[in-house]
Amino acid sequence: MSELHSDALVFFGATGDLAYKKIFPSLQGMVKRGHLNVPVIGVAKSGWNLEQLKARVRDSLEKHGGVDSAAFEKLCGLLRYVDGDYQDPATFEALRKELGGAERPAHYLAIPPLLFEAVVEQLTKSGCSKNGRVIIEKPFGHHLESARQLNQILLSSFAEDNIFRIDHYLGKRPVNNLMVFRFANTFVESFWNRNYIESVQITMAEDFGVQGRGGFYDKTGAIRDVIQNHLFQVLSNLAMESPARLDSESIRDEKVKVLKAIRTLTEKDLVRGQFRGYRNETGVAKDSQMETFAAVKLEINSWRWRGVPFYIRAGKNLPVTCTEIVGRFRKPPTLISAESLKENHLRLRLNPDVTIAMGMMVMTSGEDVAAEETEMVASRYPQAGAIDAYERVLGSAMEGDVTMFAREDYVEEAWRIVDGVLKAGTPIYEYEPKTWGPIEAERLKPAGGWSNPSIEEAEVAAAA
Repeated sequence: MSELHSDALVFFGATGDLAYKKIFPSLQGMVKRGHLNVPVIGVAKSGWNLEQLKARVRDSLEKHGGVDSAAFEKLCGLLRYVDGDYQDPATFEALRKELGGAERPAHYLAIPPLLFEAVVEQLTKSGCSKNGRVIIEKPFGHHLESARQLNQILLSSFAEDNIFRIDHYLGKRPVNNLMVFRFANTFVESFWNRNYIESVQITMAEDFGVQGRGGFYDKTGAIRDVIQNHLFQVLSNLAMESPARLDSESIRDEKVKVLKAIRTLTEKDLVRGQFRGYRNETGVAKDSQMETFAAVKLEINSWRWRGVPFYIRAGKNLPVTCTEIVGRFRKPPTLISAESLKENHLRLRLNPDVTIAMGMMVMTSGEDVAAEETEMVASRYPQAGAIDAYERVLGSAMEGDVTMFAREDYVEEAWRIVDGVLKAGTPIYEYEPKTWGPIEAERLKPAGGWSNPSIEEAEVAAAA
């Protein structure tokens, strides 16, 4: 273990839903790969003891990925537990004792944002924050002002390079592969710019509803839940310039430049939708005006992209679960019949499989000089045993590598873009479940229409 590696992981919210579904399986994976061998101290107010926490961990693993006997036993040997109120100094005195000789703890706040200030304050007063790191979950605030307030709270006790804002989407290998695809292949640079690309679409579709999380979702919505964070990160990877160096700050500098080049969205740039039946979900207001679908049009005012519209769609209860990018090329000035001519395209699928496809025109089977569309496809299904996104980002945080984490200025720029339309109270349009959102989204459609991910292709990939 390097001298920069955290020597303890303090896990606030250890008895919560996120821990149960995501974090415990990731911790077992880290142990199994030899990436975790420091104390893991769970903190919660549940009236539990250590044995109850271990039982919770086993139950979590049985339902989410399976128990690896050797790794589970080692993880149990690393586990500690502190039960107490987050605003009670005695809780943090107990934590300080459990930390023992640890000098560089990482504090993971898997708790509601309204508790952040109290926890950070108590960590500071108890001395637990000294030389430590803090890891927090998205959303980073609820709007621009709250994001700034949250950053002030965090920066009062931790330096920026010791603050790790988790967007687990950045831990997904296919998302990181976007930069490799762009900057490790000579041919991509020749066309990935305003001279050849007519428009870019990013679609994140989910074929399920809110899955019992109505209380959370009705305070969040599609824009805050995935567009302002997940899909802006995808956009940044697609649109950024090659960094001068591969260090974390050089990469993050280029991502911030992309957001700075995007003007604040207006009402004409957005269509919001809500699937029929959403208001009947537990925890959802009967007159809810929260969107479960959003379509956004924006432009990046940079040398590479000026004049090229970017379209982002995200929604629940759509026909398929899939995240896909489609870049449409400008049509060539050919003499071949324009009636049958379709734009070439580059299609990048991030899940459920990883696909790179190039759409092109070829000669039809008839004798006439006519063209038809086809795709050249390279596809790879998810690899068994691949490192989970949470495992990747938690491991990076404990190593002190900030590359995959959002910086303060990035977070504030992302909120700046959407803040005005979030406050504007734009109309909400109803759509039928398993459709591609409200018909009003056609108002924003790209030239050539929306590119809807193939249901059949996604189903094959999901079953593989």
